[in-house]
Amino acid sequence: MNENDGKEFAELGVKQWLIKQLYTLGIKTPTPIQKGCISQILEGHDCIGAAKTGSGKTFAFALPILQHLAEDPYGIFALVLTPTHELAYQIADQFLILGQQLKLRVCIVTGGSDQLEESLKLAKRPHIVVAMPGRLADHITGCDTFSLKKIKYLVLDEADRLFSESFEGDLQTIFEALPQKRQNLLFSATITDAVRESKSLPLNKDKLITWSESDPQLTVSTLEQRYVVCPAYARDVYLVQTLRKYRDTKPSSHVIVFTDTKKECQVLSMMLNAIGMDNVCLHGFMRQRERVSALSQFRSNLKCTLIATNVAARGLDIPSVDLVVNHKLPLEPREYIHRVGRTARAGRNGMAISLITPYDILRLGEIEEQIKTKLSEYKIDDDEAVKVFTTVSVTRREQEAQLDNEEFEQRKRNYRIKRWIMAGVDPDRMEAGLEEMRLKRIKAAKKAKLAKIKEIQAQIKSDETKQDNTIHVPQTNTEDIDATIKQSMKKVNKSLMKKDDRFKNVIGKISKIKRKAENAKQKSLEEKEPSKKKKR
Repeated sequence: MNENDGKEFAELGVKQWLIKQLYTLGIKTPTPIQKGCISQILEGHDCIGAAKTGSGKTFAFALPILQHLAEDPYGIFALVLTPTHELAYQIADQFLILGQQLKLRVCIVTGGSDQLEESLKLAKRPHIVVAMPGRLADHITGCDTFSLKKIKYLVLDEADRLFSESFEGDLQTIFEALPQKRQNLLFSATITDAVRESKSLPLNKDKLITWSESDPQLTVSTLEQRYVVCPAYARDVYLVQTLRKYRDTKPSSHVIVFTDTKKECQVLSMMLNAIGMDNVCLHGFMRQRERVSALSQFRSNLKCTLIATNVAARGLDIPSVDLVVNHKLPLEPREYIHRVGRTARAGRNGMAISLITPYDILRLGEIEEQIKTKLSEYKIDDDEAVKVFTTVSVTRREQEAQLDNEEFEQRKRNYRIKRWIMAGVDPDRMEAGLEEMRLKRIKAAKKAKLAKIKEIQAQIKSDETKQDNTIHVPQTNTEDIDATIKQSMKKVNKSLMKKDDRFKNVIGKISKIKRKAENAKQKSLEEKEPSKKKKR
């Protein structure tokens, strides 16, 4: 290490012992968000920081916290809140690496492990607590073996997600247990109005800095973003072919596949394993030891494919990931940004491939508008896809039947009931209230979707001159809103496909694939029939 190494960190006010620790990790210069935030945090400012995933947000808050802790070490000095188990463990690891010289004590509080064991660790007054809101709120209301009244720093990592409705009650419980005088540090890849204007977490307006990247493109330039067009009924088939084609060029590459639900994640993982494509899966119904094991196998190259829900979309830093695949597009563009941010991190190259059906064109357009980038095609040989259509479809059905036998859905209800009992509330009342809230959210979401369709319809009407190209969205009541949305969405997507050169021929292509798939299915049935007769 020469005299110029770490000079930029020193100019930000970072002490030499931390600079040496950074150097051992191969970090010689600060990233833009570190340049924008570290010195201000060291001076005592509250901070809102927004930057692309993989841009060094964790060290932007960890360095100032550890530097101040070294001046007056005590526990509990800082509390870091995060929305997922995986991100909590990753943040804890980064604190431990940086704080080796301090003999730093870090306590992880996430649930999925023994609560008594966590309580004992909290009672030992660790320097840093990294927690998920739900489990920490349980500790605050259920025991008095520790106190958060002397913390100097509160960090909300992935703040936009933490300020969502699902964490609201737990955050309120936590904030009431904290001292009024503290520094609040909020970081995320995307900062929403809920973060900037939170009433539950008032920020020090006199000493507040907000830093965000000047680059309007929310995905990095080293990320190649592609799409694969496929029929909705053959999504799994095209996933298999996409993975096979990519691995033909990079056999040992690390791949993350995202899908939308826990059950879909489990089925996909089982299906791929059944056809010889080794993988591990990661979703919210897995026990903590199962989740840690899955990530350990993925990180250590024992398994090179990870099938996951959005629990893996936030903050996970696995440098070896070369490819991210969206089996299904996320509902929100910002979730797409977080997902694809698992690759092409810290200046590396990477690729993201999204499977697109004729029903996804509107959602794709919203994503492209947000990221200010048009996706290009990743070509898959349709004839090769048709060859495996029957195998993949049959295997999928077999795994779905097996999963139903394991009563997968019951896990969800058991998990909720356990949480409610531990919190001292009536599970039956909570179940009824939760269902009522769910129905209200669904109703509101449907109305919002219908309004969006009408807005697009009006735009198309103004752009088109031919009457037969316009879309008519009739007035509707609550009872037939589902049918109206489905019908109108289909027409909207079809019109948008015609307007986009990339998708003009998709309908014809889909029809040809369907015919070929049906022929392949029929041929498979005919081949099986003689073998059955021989057995008789």
